[in-house]
Amino acid sequence: MRIDKNFQLTYCTNIHPGFDWKTTFDSLKNHVPQIKQKVSPSEPFGLGLRLSNKASEELALSGNLDEFQQWLSENEVYVFTMNGFPYGNFHNERVKDDVHAPDWTTPERLIYTKRMFDQLAALLPEGNTGGISTSPVSYKYWHATEEATKSAFETGGKGMVEVAIHLHKIEKETGKYLHLDIEPEPDGMLENSDEVLQFFKDYLLPIGETMIGDTLGLDVEDAKKLIYRYLTVCYDICHFSLAYEEPKETFEKFEKAGIAIGKIQVSAALKILSNPSGNEEIWKALALFDEPTYLHQVTEKVGGKVKTYNDLPIVLEHKREFKELRAHFHVPIFLERFGALDSTQDHILKVMKYLKEHPVSKHLEIETYTWDVLPSALKKDLSESIIREIDWFVEKF
Repeated sequence: MRIDKNFQLTYCTNIHPGFDWKTTFDSLKNHVPQIKQKVSPSEPFGLGLRLSNKASEELALSGNLDEFQQWLSENEVYVFTMNGFPYGNFHNERVKDDVHAPDWTTPERLIYTKRMFDQLAALLPEGNTGGISTSPVSYKYWHATEEATKSAFETGGKGMVEVAIHLHKIEKETGKYLHLDIEPEPDGMLENSDEVLQFFKDYLLPIGETMIGDTLGLDVEDAKKLIYRYLTVCYDICHFSLAYEEPKETFEKFEKAGIAIGKIQVSAALKILSNPSGNEEIWKALALFDEPTYLHQVTEKVGGKVKTYNDLPIVLEHKREFKELRAHFHVPIFLERFGALDSTQDHILKVMKYLKEHPVSKHLEIETYTWDVLPSALKKDLSESIIREIDWFVEKF
C-alpha cells in the first residue's frame, strides 16, 4: 500500500509457513485478502513475498506463475519486494544459524537469487521498482581463520556482482529496475554499517570493476555506478538497533559513501534495562522468549564497543550484571513494553522522523516473523496482528 507518493508499505510473508509453493500460495490466499480489505480497501496492496528455494523452483513450473499473476490481479495485490534471506524452511523446525545456509560461498545461493529476480521481474507492475533482501554473505562462525573469512568475502562478492550484471541485463531488456538488498545482522559476516562500507571498498568494488569490465566492457567509473545501482542495503531496524547505531548517523554514512538503501525492514528488538532494585523479574520475563527455532543474539555496549552473545541461553545461564542488553527477537512493533522488558520501538520512530525529510528508501516492509514462537500471552490472531502492525505504522507516520 502507498502511504504517500514516496513510500510503499507492506509486511513480509515470511510470517506464514511456506516450505513449498502450495503451502506458500495457500497461506497467501488464507490471509492476504482479509488484510488487504482492512488496510487498503480501495487501493492495490503491495506484498513483501517470501519464497523458499523449493517454492521458487515450483513457482517456475508450468502454469504456476500465470495462476499466481491471475490471483494477484483478481485480488488487487502486487509484489514489489521479496525476502531472499532464508533459503529453506523457516517455520516449525530448528532454523538457528542455518538461516544463512547455503550462503554466498555456494552456487546454490546464486542460482536461487537470480531465479527469484527473474520471477520478480515478471511479477513487478510497470512503473514500480523492486528489490530482494539477502544474507550478509555468511554466518561469521562458519569461517574460523582470517584466510577463510577473506575467501568467503571474495566468493560472496563475486556472486553478488554476478547478480548485479544480471539485474543490469534485466533492466535493459524490460525497463524494470531491481536491486539486491544486503541485510546486515548480528553474527552475520556483515553486522553494522562500518562492515558494509568495508565490504564495498575491499571486495564489491574491486571485484566488480574487473568482472563488469570483462563481461560488459565498461570502464572503472561505469562499473562502479553499476555496483552502486544494483547492490544496496536492507536496513533492518531491529538489526541496526542491536548494533547500537543511531538511524540518522547510519543513513548519512551510507549516503556519503554512495550506498543506497534498497529496503527498510520495520522491526523491533527486545531492550532489557537493568533495574536498580534487582533483576529477578527481568530474567523471568526474558526466559519466556527463549525458544529453540531461531537465533536470538544478545548485544551489549561495553567501553564503546558492541559485544555479542550468540544466543539468548548464554545470557540466561550466567545472568551477569548489566546496564542495558538488546536481544534479537522480532517483537510486535506496536508494543513499547513487554512487562518488565522494553523494545527498540524508539528506533522505528526515529527512522520515521528521518524518512519524512529524507526519503532514503521507497520500500518499507514490516517484518515480525516470530508470532508463532512468542510467549503465549502475546499470541493473537495472525491476520489481526498484521493489520494492527500496519495500522500502527500508518498512524505514527
